[in-house]
Amino acid sequence: MNQSPHAEPKSRTRIRYDDLLSAFEWVSAAAPSEHSAFVSRQTGRLHWASSSHDLEEELPEDIDDASLYVAVPHKYDLDLGKDLVRRFADEVLPGSSDTIVAFFHRRGAYARFKDFLERRACLQAWYDYETKATEAALRECCEENGLQLVP
Repeated sequence: MNQSPHAEPKSRTRIRYDDLLSAFEWVSAAAPSEHSAFVSRQTGRLHWASSSHDLEEELPEDIDDASLYVAVPHKYDLDLGKDLVRRFADEVLPGSSDTIVAFFHRRGAYARFKDFLERRACLQAWYDYETKATEAALRECCEENGLQLVP
């Protein structure tokens, strides 16, 4: 679509990164579909919901309208779960990649993974890697959905 040289670019709905990150962490803290959050495409306001917790907020009736609201994704939707651990292991601890991947065949995987990293003085490297990957994924999600992240 061509715009005239004097046309104003369409403004995108703004949302604070910290607010989006809080909503993302809420959604990702539970099993997929248990917690949800939505960003209004008009105002940038967040709406929170849970199938397991009674929240005071009433969701708008049109919350399922994707033209009006963007669903905040779960970390698994953005490959920020076990796939991220695998990428980290391959990049940072390639000799231990198989050991790390094996942790995820049983319950308590993240605790064992973090204990393993702590013994190798790599726990902070994991947190930094996870933070960077999360921010990049959320920025891409916003870009795809016409939202503008602001500090």
